[in-house]
Amino acid sequence: MLFTSLDFLMFFPVVLFIYFIFPARFRYIWLLAASYYFYMSWNPLYAFILTPVILIGFLGGIILGKGSDNNKRKKGILIICILMMIGVLAYFKYSGFAADTVNLCLRLLRLPLWEPRFDIILPVGISFYTLQTIGYLIDVYRGDIKSERNPARYALFIAFFPQILSGPINRAGGLLKQMQNIPALKLWDYQRITSGFTMMLWGYFVKLVIADRIAVLVDNVFDNYYLYGAVALIAGAFGFAIQIYSDFGSYSLIAIGAAKVLGFELTANFAAPYFAQGIGEFWRRWHISLSSWLKDYVYIPLGGNRRGKWIKYRNLMITFGVSGLWHGANWTFVIWGLLHGGYSVLESELRPLVKRINQRLGTKTASFGYRLGKIILTFILVDLAWIFFRADSVKTAFAYIAQMISYHDWWSLFDGSLYNLGLDYREFHIFLFGLTLLIAVDWLQWKKNMTIDVFLKEQWIVFRWAFILMLIFTALIFGQYGSGFDSAEFIYLQF
Repeated sequence: MLFTSLDFLMFFPVVLFIYFIFPARFRYIWLLAASYYFYMSWNPLYAFILTPVILIGFLGGIILGKGSDNNKRKKGILIICILMMIGVLAYFKYSGFAADTVNLCLRLLRLPLWEPRFDIILPVGISFYTLQTIGYLIDVYRGDIKSERNPARYALFIAFFPQILSGPINRAGGLLKQMQNIPALKLWDYQRITSGFTMMLWGYFVKLVIADRIAVLVDNVFDNYYLYGAVALIAGAFGFAIQIYSDFGSYSLIAIGAAKVLGFELTANFAAPYFAQGIGEFWRRWHISLSSWLKDYVYIPLGGNRRGKWIKYRNLMITFGVSGLWHGANWTFVIWGLLHGGYSVLESELRPLVKRINQRLGTKTASFGYRLGKIILTFILVDLAWIFFRADSVKTAFAYIAQMISYHDWWSLFDGSLYNLGLDYREFHIFLFGLTLLIAVDWLQWKKNMTIDVFLKEQWIVFRWAFILMLIFTALIFGQYGSGFDSAEFIYLQF
């Protein structure tokens, strides 16, 4: 059941209505039933994977939460639970990747290939709810939170339908604590509900008008990259940077907005990432819930930056490598992660040199031009890495970059060739309109730390409703306009 499907647009109001009239002490039971229905709508068999994961997390948390146990035993139990979580994820997500990697090594050694038969369907959301479970277990082990003793409430924390498919990855100290307070929750809060619906509406606009539209151009260019020159290939790479941000960002907006209508605050996932002035800042603004999870449960336990510069760089590379592998069972994702790790190391190494150069030259580092230059450079580096993320193989990614560098056709900027990449003149300009609006909203968040719902709440009521109606009609009229613009699945559902 996609957020953009008619099924969800019927499902959510029904869930909301019953939730509002349900007895307060049993509302979490209703949300759990609705969440299971939502998840099983993809495939009823998914419940047989989700439920054991929930049981492992719940029972593991109970054992880890017992104060009388010694630390050595607790640590052993924690390791066993984490290995079980990793085992579930590895089986469903990485079996084929492992076989391909083994065969690659055997081919290099000129040995007979291993040909196992894998017929495994990756359950949607498994990468997200396994990480959320691991985070919960570690927090209980550390004593940061108390273990949840109500199995249904814990199950809701993991299976909560707005966030189960693609996050945000929430911590028990935030979301689970809110679920424990459901009976005391003030359901009817006009400001909260309108804020949630505004975020959902903006998410639908970004998905249907921007992400799904530019996806047509991106798919065409990446699938036929060998036919195009630098202009089209740069447009494809730039388009994918916009597509993945607007696609994943819109999912997060709808998820956070839906949860807010129900009375829950989910972890923020994006904060105008393409306004970042460096790779470190980019990762503080991009997929925030994953970045903070990796920092707290991978980077810091490895030693963080406490053991010297080179250990810090090693830890950065390991963390980004894990991030890449988490995203997908393909070496393209690993390279994407390691590229960002390399960027981070290089940024850290060059920072003192850049500072000395700026001091020597008297550079006005607070000026608009300097900051804009840093934003552009960061975007170019991020966009280059996105090519590996989007390509179907490492070979294709390098071929794409080589073609982009070697085949110059700058004249096609002026002869209308851009309108032959999948979007005609009208569709291209609808995309530009949506992109301009997205940049403006992100600028508000970057410059004023103000999300769109907060901004609209402070505006004149006529402007507020005019803007909301514009979003509604634009999404309805242009969101799925013409052949080839059917709303696609969210990109991060495959992870």
